[in-house]
Amino acid sequence: MKKEGEIRISSGCAISGIFCRDGKRITGEAIKKSIAVMHNRSNGLGGGFAAYGIYPQYKDYFALHIFYDSQNAREETERFLDKRFDIINLSKIPVRQTPKISDAPLIWRYFITPLPHILQDSQLDEDEYTSRSAIRINDSITGAYVVSCGKDMGVFKAVGYPEDVADFYRIEEYEGYSWTAHGRYPTNTPGWWAGSHPFSLLDLTVVHNGEISSYDANRRAVEMYGYSCNLLTDTEVITYILDYLTRKQGLTLKECSQVIAAPFWSTISIKDEEERNRLSYMRKMFSSFLITGPFSILVGFRGGMMALNDRLKLRSLVAAEKGNTVYFSSEEAAIRVVEENPDRIWAPRGGEAVIVTLDEEAER
Repeated sequence: MKKEGEIRISSGCAISGIFCRDGKRITGEAIKKSIAVMHNRSNGLGGGFAAYGIYPQYKDYFALHIFYDSQNAREETERFLDKRFDIINLSKIPVRQTPKISDAPLIWRYFITPLPHILQDSQLDEDEYTSRSAIRINDSITGAYVVSCGKDMGVFKAVGYPEDVADFYRIEEYEGYSWTAHGRYPTNTPGWWAGSHPFSLLDLTVVHNGEISSYDANRRAVEMYGYSCNLLTDTEVITYILDYLTRKQGLTLKECSQVIAAPFWSTISIKDEEERNRLSYMRKMFSSFLITGPFSILVGFRGGMMALNDRLKLRSLVAAEKGNTVYFSSEEAAIRVVEENPDRIWAPRGGEAVIVTLDEEAER
């Protein structure tokens, strides 16, 4: 008889998202309730949450959430940060001890901003400077893992079922306008703290249900541009691809969806000439970033969220709306447990992104 966590279910993993277009900040209770409904899609080897709008008092500073395997790793990382950033505040992230979450690393939070003279000498903008610093910590400091580094947002993840991870991090004490959640059922990669979802770089976060068969090709391509995939999970590469395409190539998220879940050539061939030329250019220009294999993902970013299936819709994804709130999930039940009577509920088509953003008034 196999123990819990050893049975492989290739369609496992659960994702859920809640986004308030009017900017209303809600506690983490609703997203915890939603992801808990899909308990059986996880196996206790990873769970996590991403939240936006949770640090309004520090909204102009980068918020680093970092795992440490040792005190030496923390001291080395803080020396690295102190030379390059003004550290506005630092503290342990508050947790609630529970027997369901064990072997926790040291978990620290830093609010930082690049030192002006160092930033000027680097000839980089603050986003590139900070992202390079985060990647360097992950790549070169043994036992240190930056799990999020955006502004006014944060990632909270661990080895455990997602509802237990929520209790551990006291998610109910945070308020944000956007939440995503993940329950993990790893099939080909290990279950460990930094390898749980969401994956993040700057304000971009990704939760993913599925398996990337093109991982090696995608990883080699994105590492040509200064990224380093060292967290042992294929989802990490999606995050870096999206960061590269949006921040460095200037693509919109809709255009990104047409790269990573590009239409088949047979589909492109029946489009009108202008659209056929545009889609053909995208497929040829960014061919190394086409993601193959079954997937459904939720992408969080400052001011918005995107949901996307693979082209053949081989993983489930459901969307719903109620007033100013938008819901996404692997299962309809996970939406109805927090909103019994949505105004609209539907299954997005394969390869067609659903993108929601804050209303103009909420952005002010």
